[in-house]
Amino acid sequence: MRASQFILANTRLLAVPLVPEIRLHLAEESLPIWQKTEEELDAMNLPPPYWAFAWAGGQALARYLIDNPALVAGRRVLDLGSGSGLAAVAAAKAGAAHVLAADIDALAVAAIKLNASANIVELEATSEDMLDAPPDGFDVLLIGDLFYERQLAGRVLAFADAAADRGALVLAGDPRRNYFPQNRFRQLALYPVPVTRELEDAEIKRSAVWRLEVDQRQP
Repeated sequence: MRASQFILANTRLLAVPLVPEIRLHLAEESLPIWQKTEEELDAMNLPPPYWAFAWAGGQALARYLIDNPALVAGRRVLDLGSGSGLAAVAAAKAGAAHVLAADIDALAVAAIKLNASANIVELEATSEDMLDAPPDGFDVLLIGDLFYERQLAGRVLAFADAAADRGALVLAGDPRRNYFPQNRFRQLALYPVPVTRELEDAEIKRSAVWRLEVDQRQP
């Protein structure tokens, strides 16, 4: 089964709770799509279907971009670990000159393209691991809910620091996951985000939007 066919067969086009201006192909239940990804697409050696859900950090970041379009309007944007492409779609809607949505999951890339089409926006999607190369070619770096694993969090922060050193604005949407380096970021906004108890520990997850502060780096 092709990736796009799998997505269309196992998701519904739904409005994002905190950002109803955007609709995404989302799973209504977590367990079935997790199992189907393992069973039907095992040959593709894919990671879990994080792309099938609107995570709290991504919702907060997308809401903030829609409400503050000047942050990305006319600028080049990289959405790192894009998942469903929620933040990337929001950046495109806010008037970004170019949006690159990056996710190493090939199925996520397919979902991003479908979601861009559903929202009538243009963006580019890639499965290239951006963390393996110097940060270049963008003015704004978006990080939605990527600080959930220690090793990944370290790589993401190093990439973000390098991007900031090159003059990029670094924005993160995060509900203070276990490995979120809060001491390195300044909070810009806080939202009560509707989520599902299947994935989170509550039906409402308080999630913030943060800006990387380069002067808070440890000596």
